[in-house]
Amino acid sequence: MSDISQRKRDHIELCATGPVGFRSITTLFECVRLVHDALPELELDELDTKVTLLGKPLRAPIVIAAMTGGTDEAAELNRTLAQIAEARGYGFGLGSQRAMHRKSELAYTYRVREVAPTALVLGNVGMMQAREMSNEQLRELAGAIGADALCVHLNPAMEIVQPEGDRDFRGGIPLFSRLVEGLGIPVVAKETGNGISHRAAAKLRAAGVRHVDTSGAGGTSWVGVETLRAKDEAKRLGEALWDWGIPTAASTMACAHAGFESIIATGGVKNGGDVARAVALGATAAGIARPALQALKEGGREGAERFFDDIERELRAIMLLTGSRTVRELQRAPRMITGALREWSELLVG
Repeated sequence: MSDISQRKRDHIELCATGPVGFRSITTLFECVRLVHDALPELELDELDTKVTLLGKPLRAPIVIAAMTGGTDEAAELNRTLAQIAEARGYGFGLGSQRAMHRKSELAYTYRVREVAPTALVLGNVGMMQAREMSNEQLRELAGAIGADALCVHLNPAMEIVQPEGDRDFRGGIPLFSRLVEGLGIPVVAKETGNGISHRAAAKLRAAGVRHVDTSGAGGTSWVGVETLRAKDEAKRLGEALWDWGIPTAASTMACAHAGFESIIATGGVKNGGDVARAVALGATAAGIARPALQALKEGGREGAERFFDDIERELRAIMLLTGSRTVRELQRAPRMITGALREWSELLVG
């Protein structure tokens, strides 16, 4: 357990201060051009940013995305970010609950219901761990923290760079079929920085999955995070795979094409423009992780609040300038797809 706890401490430090972004790959949100409407016939104050995600209302299409758990510092970060999510009407995602599954006394580092009684809270477990657990065990894992839904994360690229990581990634499709049918709460298939392709999206839909979190390439490279922790052969492999993955915008398009009920576009979302473009590509909401952590670390809760104020201000401005009174109207706003994202989109019709 000490190894897991140290890994979690390393993750927090590296994500807050380290050079862990993708090096040459971007999210490709810059390839989405929303069309300006000079006659929006709207008043800024009448715009409605509310959405429903996984059966819960959000005041804006924003999720403070999964990051951490398992240490004292993680407990403090989770509680503060969950308080912000509660106050602002956002969703909130927890980091992998593997640590508390192995050592129940670490459950306190994930418990945020005391400070976020009404917020959408997303639990989190790895596919390889979930594969070895019964539905009842997974219900207990989610229930212990009052989770509204359970994210099952997919992270083969990250795992193969970890010397202590998993190497067997079989059984994912039967697992998702089992959970969708029998878990009793919504199941979210979630990547961890490498994106969900049109092919993977089709497999998940065939297994009955209705909700996904893209966690695409272009933001934090979790392969990069593990590379900075690795040595020798693992470090060389990590350097080779640092920029591996599907850009978040391309993954969002692929998931929208597959027809999921809910899509959380996570991975490199850093401002309100990215949130708006993700929604215009079909996302229900956008997930923000590392920039929120950095804002909190640099400016405390006030700094994080200012960061999210800017996000919402930019989102509302773009809604007005595209003539979109609601988030649903923004999803249908005229758009132009350019550059590399246009090439990625060809996979959806090929």
